[in-house]
Amino acid sequence: MSERRTSLIGALLTMIGPISMSIYTPAMPQLADAFDTSDSAIKLSLSLYFAGFALAQLLSGPCSDAFGRKKATLAFLAVYLSGSLVAAFAPSVELLLAGRLVQGIGASVGVTVSRAIVRDQFAGSEASRILNTIGIMLAIGPAVGPTLGGLALTAFGWQAVFLLMIGFGLSSIVVVHFAMRETAVADPRMISPSRLFGGYVTLLSDVRVVCPALILGGCVGALYAQATMLPFVLIDEVGLTPAQFGLAMLMQTGGYFAGSVTLRFVASKLRPGNALRLGLVLAGLGGLMIFLSARLIEPSFLSIMGPVAICSFGMAFVIPDITTAGLSPHPAIAGFAAALLGFVQMSCGFLGGLAAAWLAEPLQAFGTIIPIMEVMAILAYLFMVRAASA
Repeated sequence: MSERRTSLIGALLTMIGPISMSIYTPAMPQLADAFDTSDSAIKLSLSLYFAGFALAQLLSGPCSDAFGRKKATLAFLAVYLSGSLVAAFAPSVELLLAGRLVQGIGASVGVTVSRAIVRDQFAGSEASRILNTIGIMLAIGPAVGPTLGGLALTAFGWQAVFLLMIGFGLSSIVVVHFAMRETAVADPRMISPSRLFGGYVTLLSDVRVVCPALILGGCVGALYAQATMLPFVLIDEVGLTPAQFGLAMLMQTGGYFAGSVTLRFVASKLRPGNALRLGLVLAGLGGLMIFLSARLIEPSFLSIMGPVAICSFGMAFVIPDITTAGLSPHPAIAGFAAALLGFVQMSCGFLGGLAAAWLAEPLQAFGTIIPIMEVMAILAYLFMVRAASA
């Protein structure tokens, strides 16, 4: 496929996971009332989504190697669609949780296949450029997601949020069926237990893959983890309405979009590795500001979302280079590598969400967990540099 087509389809597939999260988050406080349950139970629905997303990537990536990128994508999108239907018409919180878990399993194919189709066709600076382009387009969906979710929630109730996801799933299936071309040679042997085990052992024993995975886990995982906290911080403590919360989240995705656009203009002027280092510095700065503001300042829109925007801006500089670095060492099992990178980043988001539910107090959780995750990313980078120079 052409660079443009690969970028557009890659952005669409990558968007499935984040948009299913961002559309949903404004409804979380109302869902607790609708199902007469606790905030922790509704937070668990997002954590289960992360769990399904993370674990299923370990299978969706190898499936795309074994059966082809296109067939695997269509199969998992069908799973996502079924989960959306269950959640939309759930009569109980238990079925809502089940629907979110199934949604996560289906959405897992997005990150793995979008990265794999780039690795199948492009390498080096070309791959980084495409991943950056995907990042620019990806920012648009999650940017409008909370706004759409908040407005739909206000106008039509919580079920409308899941109806939007059903529409997104259907449109994704149509685009993949008619526009996506196969980029890999299918090898059914790749899905055998011995191949699965051997492939992941190979990747986990290579610091060139593990460290990029941990860097993504710290930076991107923090973005997912804070989704379990921000609705309760901004709506319950700052006092925003669900619609206002949707608009407030534009600051997060706007930071990521601005970072992606800035990187596109300055990438050619930066020495190799400098974009990654700058991104980690900004992510660390944002994490420090989150830590301090949660403890020293009365929570407000700017005290919460200002540092989040800085982290998101830095994350845009981190993702292209570190993803390319993690996929490059083992091209024959690109689907496995993409799955491992996605698994680690989503697992970190899931664990961060669980930690937030355990801490219970949203502002305290936000001011503790997110800074720790940003520090983890920086430490993983320092270890990677040290290992490379050894």
